[in-house]
Amino acid sequence: MAVDVSLKAWLALSLTRGLGGESARRLLKEFGSPDAVFAASISSLKSVVKADVAAEISKGIADDAIATAMAWLENSNNHIVTLADSDYPQALLNIPDPPLLLYVKGRLDLLNRASLAIVGSRNATPQGINNAEAFSRSLSDAGLCIISGLAHGIDAAAHRGALNSQGSSVAIVGTGLDKVYPAANRDLAHALAQQGALVSEFPLGTPPLAANFPRRNRLISGMSAGCLVVEAGLQSGSLITARMALDQGRDVFAIPGSIHSPQSKGCHALLKQGAKLVETAQDILEELRVLPGAPARNTAAQATDMQAPGFALLEHLGFDPVDVNTLGARCGLTIAELSAMLLTLELEGRICTLPGGLYQRIQ
Repeated sequence: MAVDVSLKAWLALSLTRGLGGESARRLLKEFGSPDAVFAASISSLKSVVKADVAAEISKGIADDAIATAMAWLENSNNHIVTLADSDYPQALLNIPDPPLLLYVKGRLDLLNRASLAIVGSRNATPQGINNAEAFSRSLSDAGLCIISGLAHGIDAAAHRGALNSQGSSVAIVGTGLDKVYPAANRDLAHALAQQGALVSEFPLGTPPLAANFPRRNRLISGMSAGCLVVEAGLQSGSLITARMALDQGRDVFAIPGSIHSPQSKGCHALLKQGAKLVETAQDILEELRVLPGAPARNTAAQATDMQAPGFALLEHLGFDPVDVNTLGARCGLTIAELSAMLLTLELEGRICTLPGGLYQRIQ
């Protein structure tokens, strides 16, 4: 089929050793299409790219690499979209280094859906996980596709929140789509392939190389209207995504946290640099002008919550981690009384336990 011939040329160009994105785009500008690039003489190619790259193009790509990709496409849920395809994410055309093609497993329609990136620490706190899921669910219900990187912690929580809502989610990964990394997120990856999408610019078979993950971050931010950082240490890779979002002209949002938490330091640094502080999903929706407003919380339900057992203890607990002795001094209860109430609140999902005998409110 003619379409296969053209796609094979795109694959061959993307797999050419030593050919970077900028050089590939120069070739396309000069010759018009990948087919024309491979039909050009080596002297013509040398006028655009280095001699060694021109030689690689003239040799072509081994048939087995192309055959592997074409065999992968036999699954109806697998796709390859190129710069010339209408399904290619239009938002990526506005970033400095759009990939020549993308491997996609799942729903193509999500590639051009209004989207928000949600990223953060791999070593997230229970509060951070709770925030990521809640924000993701609300924003997805409002019509945004949630984009993240399938990593442990905040990324995984963001994907779960979106998949559990009326919307969906896209994971941009740093491996070939025939691999799942981290392996612990295999079930989540399978759910994304069915309800959302997995996307990679890396060829099939690409292992989880460290250098690939900062590179994929530009696609997480590039496909999104904005980037929300939920939790991040000062050395977190999610800050790379936030900086890329700023460079790409995207909005950056950050959730503030405890001044004592190392996982809040990165968010606080972003806020000092001009990121938009958000406390609710509605803050983001209004900034992005996705919706004119959202219904207020049901006041009857709020009143019921305030009368529930343990509400006063939650007020004494606050939102910073605290040990049971300090909490007892605040509320005047014995250790035995506190232990029973804290167990109830933990079973209700209102608090969590932390290392060192600390408790933290998550609602």
